[in-house]
Amino acid sequence: MKKHITALLTGRGNNTLPDKNILPVFGKPLLQYPALAAKAVSSITDFYVSSDDDKILAAAAEVDYLPIKRPDALGRPDAQHVDVIDHALEVLKEKGVEPDILVVILANHVTTKKQWIDDCVQAILDNPELTACVPVYKEMDHHPFRAKGLNSDGLLEPMVDLSGKKISTNRQDLPVNYFLSHNFWVLNLKTINRATGQPPWTFMGDKVKPYPVEEAFDIHTTADLVRSEEWLIENNLRP
Repeated sequence: MKKHITALLTGRGNNTLPDKNILPVFGKPLLQYPALAAKAVSSITDFYVSSDDDKILAAAAEVDYLPIKRPDALGRPDAQHVDVIDHALEVLKEKGVEPDILVVILANHVTTKKQWIDDCVQAILDNPELTACVPVYKEMDHHPFRAKGLNSDGLLEPMVDLSGKKISTNRQDLPVNYFLSHNFWVLNLKTINRATGQPPWTFMGDKVKPYPVEEAFDIHTTADLVRSEEWLIENNLRP
């Protein structure tokens, strides 16, 4: 049975870097890069954008993403992505759209390739027991076994419980460590059980397949815009 696959572009207007989701990169609004990568995936049939900001909705409409105007509370800096996703799914259900697989695309980056989305979607089609497939990058310098927090005396202590473990100071000796790239997430809505999902992103469920990528980053400063243009050139994706 063919799966119904929907793309949901998400971006809010309230950012430290004003209008960052629509700042020009090679003359195009930032958010259109990941949006168009998803548009190129033949298995995705519906395209929506969730935002509190009319300028974001308009920029996404230019590449045929249908608007979902989210409440102002979901545009605040402390808003949770899971609530944004749930709001969008409720709106879609009212429209008669109930996806099996949801491709959540974050608006504040250029570092997404069509093939990456294709591969993550295919991973779930090949293994319906997966709850999600998400891009990750390998990072050993900032391994949790090397991370420090503060105790009640204001002194350093291990961030995670290392009791009874002998931990090498050499990063190459540590278990492989991945961080989520946070450029997009492919969610299997028919399989996810949030009650057993891995914190803090319980909405991804507990059977999350990693999709390693070499580099992915989002935009925090104007310097990141320059870095984005360099990445597009290096990956032959300059428009």
